Amino acid sequence: MTRTLRGWAIQGVALAAALCAAGRPGVAGAHEFWLSPSSYRQTKGDTLEIAAFVGTGFRGERCPYAATRTRSFELLGAKRLDLAPATVNGELVYARFIGADAGGSLAAYESGFTPLTLPAPDFDRYLALEGLALARAARAKLGAGAGEGRERYARCAKTWIAGTNRARALRAAGLTLEILPLSAPVEGAPLRVRVLFRKKPLAGALVRTWSAPLGHGFAPRSEAHRDSVGPVAEARSDPGGVATIPVSGAGEWLVGVVHMVPCREREVADWESYWASLTFVPEPRR
Repeated sequence: MTRTLRGWAIQGVALAAALCAAGRPGVAGAHEFWLSPSSYRQTKGDTLEIAAFVGTGFRGERCPYAATRTRSFELLGAKRLDLAPATVNGELVYARFIGADAGGSLAAYESGFTPLTLPAPDFDRYLALEGLALARAARAKLGAGAGEGRERYARCAKTWIAGTNRARALRAAGLTLEILPLSAPVEGAPLRVRVLFRKKPLAGALVRTWSAPLGHGFAPRSEAHRDSVGPVAEARSDPGGVATIPVSGAGEWLVGVVHMVPCREREVADWESYWASLTFVPEPRR
């Protein structure tokens, strides 16, 4: 039986990574996906790498780059660069680049759709766990006729590599589902983010945050030394798409949101979901 999402009895994040690498739907399809730079700080001339992880509780395994499932992969720094032409299919490092200045960079990735089918009880439980109230209510109206959950999902991930130009963290990348900070993340200060769906504010979205200790300097802790953790906080976005989340301390932070709508191609799936994430390390309070 297919199992999915945090809190369920799963075989572990290694299985999620295996499914991700194979391009198959299943357990990996229902886990968080995030971008992870080699350092969350940028200075001029630094060589930085960007990888991607899939897992639960901010603990996961590296997900190989899949060229055929990539819609866009860009770097917004001193200039806006298309990273996709320089990527290699199957590589664990999605991109390498040299910092053009010390201003900081925002990397943004969006995948195409991957299909996922779950038995009705599992799909309904998934909707409840992810706070997808509209899809859950629509299926409840159908009762037993709702049938199995036929879905296709896409990833919309961003990471902020901080520098001297905080305004770069606030730029919209144009992802289908996007978490847009309204200020640069700072330790011990609330962070207001706007959730955008197809470039418009999305109300009622459940925004969750996780936090993990850093490794050396501003580098993420390696996957072998990470523990799965529960969300630090969650909040629903207001009518303007804005949610306020606490950034209570130092370390690496993940903000995530899921949005599901009826699929536009009903012969393919009944629902399509978008999984957005934003990773960063907050700056010290001045």
